[in-house]
Amino acid sequence: MTTTTPVMAPVPPDERRLTRAERRAVAAKTKLSSPAASMIAIVIAVLWTVPTIGLLITSFRPELDIRRSGWWTAVTEPTFTFDNYDTVLYGGSTNFAELFVNSIVITLPAVVIPISLALLAAYAFAWIPFRGRNFLFVAVFALQVVPLQVTLIPLLRLYVDIDLAGSFWTLWISHSIFALPLAIFLLHNFMKEIPASLVEAARMDGAGHVKIFFQVLLPLLTPAIAAFGVFQFLWVWNDLLVGLTFAGGSADVAPLTVRVAELAGSRGSDWYLLAAGAFVSMLVPLIVFLSLQRYFVRGLLAGSVKG
Repeated sequence: MTTTTPVMAPVPPDERRLTRAERRAVAAKTKLSSPAASMIAIVIAVLWTVPTIGLLITSFRPELDIRRSGWWTAVTEPTFTFDNYDTVLYGGSTNFAELFVNSIVITLPAVVIPISLALLAAYAFAWIPFRGRNFLFVAVFALQVVPLQVTLIPLLRLYVDIDLAGSFWTLWISHSIFALPLAIFLLHNFMKEIPASLVEAARMDGAGHVKIFFQVLLPLLTPAIAAFGVFQFLWVWNDLLVGLTFAGGSADVAPLTVRVAELAGSRGSDWYLLAAGAFVSMLVPLIVFLSLQRYFVRGLLAGSVKG
């Protein structure tokens, strides 16, 4: 005589007993996806976007129309021109085309240099044991609270003494110095989220630090690198203080933001030029953010959920 053991049917996910944290997560998701929350988000997005739309319309309106009426009248009396952008890019004493290239030359190395150095430092802090590692990491993290304004004059004096003032090197070095503490901290945290079993398996196969770094860890850090790269790119591209301090007013190395600030200061009444100049400076950051948006969001969420 044989007996059969009844097989229990799997419990549906919605009938399982949820933990307290899971119940809170479900409740928060329900509230955020409710019609009221969606309506509030739409209203905030519209209010946030209206000034930008007004600035965009103003940049294409003739000067006389801007002086006589507000930008919203363009809906009923549409009159647009490209003369504002032509004047900003190629006309007058403010040659935005050349300064646009300067901003690209400044920004790209100022993004690549700190990321490269921070990756090496983060790997050392995360996976190479050495005496004083924790103390040194805390010291690097503490550098984030130092205002960059207090370092401008000492750095400028140093650059003058070593004959680097007024060159791209001052901007590359300065932006890299200011970005390294945050970059090391973020990349170190992402590296610590990688399972130690992957590193141990690579060591068992005879891999050294160089091979582990480039073949095991680096491919997994792409979202984190992209997230910080977007932050750093936007910061350097929109920077005015560092560029104005170390590049001065020299047209050979001055970034685009210096000329936009001059339009706002010396041509306060020329709103049509200021609006056009603002959108020229916004073009590249907008393209970069939209292109890397997927990696940016993955970098922000990486490490937040373990499974």
